[in-house]
Amino acid sequence: MNDKALVAMSGGVDSAAAALLIKNSGYDTAGITMKLWSETEKVSDTESGISNSDIEDAKKIADLLGIPHYVISLGDSFRKCVIDKFISDYKNGATPNPCVECNRYIKFGKLLDAAVSMGYDRLATGHYAIVEKTPSGRYIIKKAADASKDQSYMLWSLSQDTLARVLLPLGQYTKAEIRELAAEYCFENAHKSDSQDICFIPDRDYASFICKNSASYLAAGDFVDINGNVLGKHNGIINYTVGQRKGLGIALGRPMFVKSKDPASNTVVLCDDSELYSRTLTASRINFIACDNMLTPTKLQAKIRYKHSPASATVIQTDADKFTLEFDEPQRAIASGQSVVLYDGDTLVGGGIID
Repeated sequence: MNDKALVAMSGGVDSAAAALLIKNSGYDTAGITMKLWSETEKVSDTESGISNSDIEDAKKIADLLGIPHYVISLGDSFRKCVIDKFISDYKNGATPNPCVECNRYIKFGKLLDAAVSMGYDRLATGHYAIVEKTPSGRYIIKKAADASKDQSYMLWSLSQDTLARVLLPLGQYTKAEIRELAAEYCFENAHKSDSQDICFIPDRDYASFICKNSASYLAAGDFVDINGNVLGKHNGIINYTVGQRKGLGIALGRPMFVKSKDPASNTVVLCDDSELYSRTLTASRINFIACDNMLTPTKLQAKIRYKHSPASATVIQTDADKFTLEFDEPQRAIASGQSVVLYDGDTLVGGGIID
């Protein structure tokens, strides 16, 4: 095999194992690590002086495997495509998923472009999902063998052209098997902890991050019920998310939950738990992977957030960039800005952003 593959290496065990598996598959392999907090966008080798612990960990694995290792600085693109959008969406009352944007625009966008410009045919990552080419020539994504680690939900926005160049070698393995493989090859990061939550907000304090990175003043406003009656004061809509109960800072004598946020009136709508459930949604910025469109009502399973259990629903495309969805049973806390991802069994059909 003469194909060349560039492996995205984060410094963690998954991407290290991906590099090992790709190299052992016969690809002419190199590793590359993204540096997301620098302004100048360029590719360099590790010896250029760019260094932090994750880059050092990735370089150690590359050296152990005997493959070149590069660093790519994508700070400007990461800020524009991921951080700025995250801040804007939150301030506009949505609940965004920045990992979806990062996969679309950074990992399988800018990084894939860099791989091609460097002469590599394929980009490999440590995602737990499976890419297959069907007999008709269409590329599809399937859930990983390890259901607890499956990341197919995060990949719904990828195009056919992108999938044609993507390698996901971990899809058939469990996480335990990957750690065993890494230990067998004496990788220092074999038992390194998995990354958690949003990489650029490790403490999960979204409100503080947004305030530090936004010029806008986020004012206090009113909590209201579903009829518009004022219940009390909130500390700024970015401090709340749909379905939240704890930390509201208001005592009403019964459990109340965030139903929605309205940035125009700077209000947060509270409701009883039963009023959090709904059956229908619309989605925009849609993308289908397993088919070209969905112009007739189609029975599928849908996830409205990463950890949501797929629920049976009927989907129909209503416009070039929209579909509507009706669940068989009401679902709790459907949040604007989250991804709704469609499945047919283990096959990822497509997805969109909840309006």
